[in-house]
Amino acid sequence: MVVLGIESSCDESAVALVANDRTIIAQAIASQDALHRPYGGVVPEIAARAHVEVLGPMVAQVLNEADMTLADVDAVAATAGPGLIGGVMVGLVTGKALAMAGGKPLIAVNHLEGHALSPRLADARLAFPYLLLLASGGHCQILEVRGVGNYRRIATTIDDALGEAFDKTAKILGLGFPGGPAVERLAATGDSRAVPLPRPLAGSDEPHFSFAGLKSAVMRAHESGKYAPADIAASFQQAALDCVLDRTRRALANADDVGSLVVAGGVAANLSLRTTLETLANDNDLRFVAPPMQLCTDNAAMIAWAGRERMNAGLLAEGGDPLDIAARPRWPLDPDAEPVRGAGVKA
Repeated sequence: MVVLGIESSCDESAVALVANDRTIIAQAIASQDALHRPYGGVVPEIAARAHVEVLGPMVAQVLNEADMTLADVDAVAATAGPGLIGGVMVGLVTGKALAMAGGKPLIAVNHLEGHALSPRLADARLAFPYLLLLASGGHCQILEVRGVGNYRRIATTIDDALGEAFDKTAKILGLGFPGGPAVERLAATGDSRAVPLPRPLAGSDEPHFSFAGLKSAVMRAHESGKYAPADIAASFQQAALDCVLDRTRRALANADDVGSLVVAGGVAANLSLRTTLETLANDNDLRFVAPPMQLCTDNAAMIAWAGRERMNAGLLAEGGDPLDIAARPRWPLDPDAEPVRGAGVKA
């Protein structure tokens, strides 16, 4: 089985071909960093227009690199949400058109499920259930992954996501866009104990995350003029990691019999985060699993793989998902999870 995947939920246009044996046959990713850098963040209208311009040629490029045609593809998987609705619509319509033209099943994939299952694309030994920290620019959740399509949300953010806090810290410090990698680089040269910063909700019985107060404290530290930017970056990163460690430790105490601790999403590329979670996993006699860097950020290989997993799990109707399926700006993995206070209802 070969699945063609399409991803366009934010500011990366991506296309990939993934085989049943976990081989990424071919893939392409078009970054929009240069388009959004002048604005210090992603502009939804610009992102959607960029997807329109590149997705068609990228599909042709990937098929050509694989020496395949659409006839050789068994199914088309496209992100149907959550994300910036304009971009999601572009990718989903592209997937629908290819599925209709080729007579192939369409698989409408939840972008978060793509991240949640991406470690299984790289690691055939990763078995259900596992505890997942899903951390990106738009989401910060801890989920018990019981199987394909079966998720129990243990924690989510009540305000900012972890990646969003990194990006806003980068903007405060004038580090440019994208912010997460820039903060990590600068933090490596600073003193993580130099700036007194809060650890929101650390030690709380409430299982959730909060990063808005930490972001505000970074702003005050910067405006005070007392601290070097490198020290602010290092202190921020340490505070954020301390929060993640505390919240994940609490989640482990409330999870069922999981065998692995897994991290996925864009922030999973942060090496300090990986080290922190690996230590926690070792302390709890769990395997630690993180996808390779190329599968951390938004990519189409994870969408194709999630489509394959859904097909193999028998979660699709005969012929695939209906071609009139709608794009969704919000799409929780655990729709039965209780709402939380603040902005956490987004998750």
